[in-house]
Amino acid sequence: MARRCSAHDMPGSFRALFAFDIAMLDRKPSPKKPTPSLPTLALAATGVVFGDIATSPLYSLQQAFTEQGVRPDAENVLGLLSLCLYALLLVVTCKYVWVVMRADNHGEGGMMALGALARGAMQGRGRWTWLTIMLGLIGAALFFGDSVITPAISVLSAVEGLQLATPVLKPWVLPISAGILVGLFVLQRRGSSLLGHWFGPIMMVWLLAIAALGVAAIVRHPAVFAAVDPRHAVTYVVHGGYKGFASLGAVVLVLTGAEALYADIGHFGTAPIRMAWLSLALPCLLLNYFGQGALLLAQPDASGAPFYSLVPHLLLYPMIALATCATVIASQAVVSGTFSMVHQGIQLGYLPRARVLHTSKHVEGQVYLPAVNLMLFLAVMAAVLGFRSSQRLGGAYGIAVSGTMLLTTALLLVVARRNWRWGLAKLVGFGGLFGIIDLAFFSSNLLKLREGGWFPLLLAALALFVMTTWRRGRQLLLRRIHAESKQLDALMAKIRCEPPLRAAGTAVFLAADPRWAPHALLQNLRHNQVLHQRNILLHVDDGVDTSRVNADLRSDVEDLGDGFYWVRLRFGFNERIDVPDRLEALDLEPALKAQEVSYFIGRDKLTAASDKGQMPWWRKAAFVYMERNAMPAMLYYGMPAQHIVEIGTKIDL
Repeated sequence: MARRCSAHDMPGSFRALFAFDIAMLDRKPSPKKPTPSLPTLALAATGVVFGDIATSPLYSLQQAFTEQGVRPDAENVLGLLSLCLYALLLVVTCKYVWVVMRADNHGEGGMMALGALARGAMQGRGRWTWLTIMLGLIGAALFFGDSVITPAISVLSAVEGLQLATPVLKPWVLPISAGILVGLFVLQRRGSSLLGHWFGPIMMVWLLAIAALGVAAIVRHPAVFAAVDPRHAVTYVVHGGYKGFASLGAVVLVLTGAEALYADIGHFGTAPIRMAWLSLALPCLLLNYFGQGALLLAQPDASGAPFYSLVPHLLLYPMIALATCATVIASQAVVSGTFSMVHQGIQLGYLPRARVLHTSKHVEGQVYLPAVNLMLFLAVMAAVLGFRSSQRLGGAYGIAVSGTMLLTTALLLVVARRNWRWGLAKLVGFGGLFGIIDLAFFSSNLLKLREGGWFPLLLAALALFVMTTWRRGRQLLLRRIHAESKQLDALMAKIRCEPPLRAAGTAVFLAADPRWAPHALLQNLRHNQVLHQRNILLHVDDGVDTSRVNADLRSDVEDLGDGFYWVRLRFGFNERIDVPDRLEALDLEPALKAQEVSYFIGRDKLTAASDKGQMPWWRKAAFVYMERNAMPAMLYYGMPAQHIVEIGTKIDL
C-alpha cells in the first residue's frame, strides 16, 4: 500500500545494489578519538577482510589431488602450484587490488556496488540497463550460496585435522564441527564486537604460523621454486586433459574471499587493504602453498591432507585449535556480510521487511537479523550433514566464487568504458585476459554440478526468485493502489471546497509519491469523515546511496497548505531507522510532540488473482505469502504501537 511504500517501491530506485559490507569492528572512529593509523587499519582489515582467503590452504590443494584424482607427481605438483601462484598474482593482486578496488561507489565497494555503477553508466539504454540490474542481482544471489558453503567447509576442514592426529577421533569430526557452528550462530545475537578486537591479531598469528610451516618445508626441498616458471602452469593446462581442466575448480578455491577485498573498502579504504594484502596475507599464503608443494614433491602420499602434514605432530593439536579460530573468524565475516546484505536488500525493496537488531552502539553497520540467522543456520547444517566432509563440499564451493568473478569482470568493463573512459585496446586487453581466466574457472566448476555444484546454484536460484518476485510484486501493488487512488492536488481542492471536521493533533500517513494521496488518508476520510489539524504525508527514503546521511539532508519539509505537509526523511543504508525520533527533530511550528501524533497505517488483505495481472499466479501467490509474513511497517520504522491506527482493504493483484 502507498502508506507502507518508501524508496523500495519506486522503479527508479537503485542504490548500490546490496553493496554488502562486513561491519565487524568498531572501525568508524568517534569524533573524540584520533583517526587510526594505517598499520592499525591494516591489522583490523586482516581480521575482517582476509579470513576466507587466509583459510583456503586448509583444503584447496587437497581438493585437486583427492576429488579430481590428479596424480601427485612432480610435474603435476609444480603445474598446480604455478597455477595457484599466478592466480593469486593476476586475479587477486592485479585485478581486484589494483583495478577493481578503484570502482568505489560513494566510498562503498562490493559486487553490487559495482553493479550500481554499471547500471548508472548504462542508464537510459533500455534492455542494457535491465541486464546490469539482473547481473547485480545474480551476483547477490550467488553470494547467498557462497555464504552457506563458507562456514561449512571452513570449520570442517579445520576440525578434520583431528583424524590425522589419531584415527580414533575421526567419528567425532562431524559432531565437533556441528557444535562449533551451533555456537557460532547462537552468538550472532551478541554481535561481532564480542570478539571483534581479537580478529586482527588472531588472523595475523594464523598467517605467520602457516608461513612458518611453509618455510620449514621449503628449506628442506627448495626445488619447489621451479613452480615460479609459468611454463609449468601452461604445460599442466595444455597436457592435463580432462582431469587437468577439472582441477581448475580446485585452483579457484585459492581465490575464495577475493571479493571481500573489494567489499570492505567502505570500512577501511583501499590503502590499508592493499598494505595488509601485499605485506602480510599474500606472502604468507604463497609461502604456505609452496611449502605444501615442497612436501608433496618429497612425500606424494601426503596429498590427502597436505596442510596438516606440514605440522609437526607435537604442534598438531595447537594448530587445529588455531585453524578452528581462523575458520570461525572467516565464517563470522561471511555471516555478518549476509546480514548486512539482506538489510540493504530490504531497504532497497528487493527483500521483504524483517526484524533488524543493531548490535553495536558505535557502528550502524553491525546488524543482526534473527530470521536470516535461523535460515542461514539451517542451510549450513544441511550442507555439513549432507556433504559430511570438506572434500565433498569443495565440489560445491567454487561455482559461486567463479561465477561472481566472471560477473565482476563483465560489470567492470562497463564502468571502465563509461566512467573511466578506457580505450578499446585497454578494454580488449583487460577483458580478454580476465574474461578467459574467469570463464575457464567457471567452466571447470560447472563440471562439478553432480558432485555438489548444484547446491549453491539452488540456493542462488531461490534467492534470485525471492528478490525478483518481491520487487515485481511491490511494483504491481503500487500500480493497483494508484489505480484506485486520487491525485493529491484533486483531493486538496475537494477539501478546500468541502472542509471536513478537524480533530486536534497530528496525523502521519506513509506515502510513496507526492503526486498521489496516501490510500490510508482516503480511507480515513471515506469512513471517518474527519481530518486532524495537521496532516503529514511522510515518505521514508531508506535506500539512499550512502551509509549515513549528512545532517542537512536528513529531512525535507514542504508546506502544502490547509494543514498538510509533505515530509521526506532520508536514512543511509547503515543507519538505524527511527521515524518518530526523526519527526520530532523537524522544524515545525508548533513542534511535534510524540504523544500527540497518530500514525495511520494500511493493513490490507492481498489475494492472488489467476485471471489478471502481469505476473504468473504462482509468483503472485509467493509474493502474497511474503507480504503477509513481512515485518509490519510500523515496527520496521519504529512507530509506537499505541499510536497506530490501522485501516485495511482488500486488494486483488
